[in-house]
Amino acid sequence: MGAVDGPTRGTSLRRRYVVPGHRVPQPGMTVPTPPQPRRYRLVADELRRRIMAGAIPPGALLPSEPTLMAEFSVARGTVREALALLRAEGLVATEMGRGTYARPVVPVRRLGSDRYRAELEQVRSGELGTSFTADQRIGWSDYSLDKEFREAPATSEVAELFEVDPGTTLLERRFVFRTHGIPQQMSTSYLLLEMVAGTPVADPANEPWPGGNTSQLHSLGYTITAVREQVRARMPVPDEVDVLRVPGGVPVVVITRQTYVEAQVVEVAEIVIPADRVSLDYRIDLT
Repeated sequence: MGAVDGPTRGTSLRRRYVVPGHRVPQPGMTVPTPPQPRRYRLVADELRRRIMAGAIPPGALLPSEPTLMAEFSVARGTVREALALLRAEGLVATEMGRGTYARPVVPVRRLGSDRYRAELEQVRSGELGTSFTADQRIGWSDYSLDKEFREAPATSEVAELFEVDPGTTLLERRFVFRTHGIPQQMSTSYLLLEMVAGTPVADPANEPWPGGNTSQLHSLGYTITAVREQVRARMPVPDEVDVLRVPGGVPVVVITRQTYVEAQVVEVAEIVIPADRVSLDYRIDLT
């Protein structure tokens, strides 16, 4: 730091330390004021505070644009910028003919590492259920599935997860999982075609299959011994936004799954869930 010399001999020897290059304000000098937040941010801050405090409850409409313009003494463009910021944060949604409203609170499901045990229990007991119904805590009649099957060559990324050559023929299965008809997650699941071709597992008419992958592979003589998952977050692509009804500003959680029978990978899947609907809850035993 630099030093500014004090008064001459006979006066106080106190020294003032300042950042090099910084001018010390002198008497009569005008000190510039720091820049103020833009008006739309001030409007957004106040509306955010009201939403978080419950003054604007979930699902309730925000005041109209003219009302906000009058309350904050701002132009229409400023109000729209503020609302756009709140939409990007996922706090509000806007619908044509309805207006802008505080987003309802979405139930969050626990996604734990023990959920696949539900499928093992189903294989043993015959009870209708899958890892998804266990996650959602719903009955079999509350669960539905959109599905699309096709044969496809393995991309380099999927081939690496399977530890097979790129181009290996796979059965690609695209699913949309629904609870009470509401879409909750999407997945693309791959099986080695040579393992399932010509079997009931390759027939989409048999979905949803009680016990999920665990039961399907068990019916072919394969007993799952391990599941590995890698989790990451990203922003949703347009198809995910449309199908899963993902609000603006909300990312998705992407789970890449490898299902093992001993050392062999027998299924690979990518599961996509809106991040505001899931809590990842994993227990790691070290003994």
